[in-house]
Amino acid sequence: MINRNSMVAAVLFVVFVHFWMVEANTIGVCIRNCAQCKKMFGPYFEGQLCADACVKFKGKMIPDCEDLSSIAPFLSKFGQY
Repeated sequence: MINRNSMVAAVLFVVFVHFWMVEANTIGVCIRNCAQCKKMFGPYFEGQLCADACVKFKGKMIPDCEDLSSIAPFLSKFGQY
């Protein structure tokens, strides 16, 4: 027979793993979008800065290459040469 404490611990573990996986997936989507924008804008897009922001903010801000407001912080006026 499973005691109540074991059941609560198992449920909490499952919930933790679920949220950890969702967060990791969100960060992955964010970083992939940064890579896509880097391909589109080349030297005018700061891809590393974008990826760093994905990790820092845990994927809460996902860049959209067609939405200027979401990528504005990562655009440079002049490409780095």
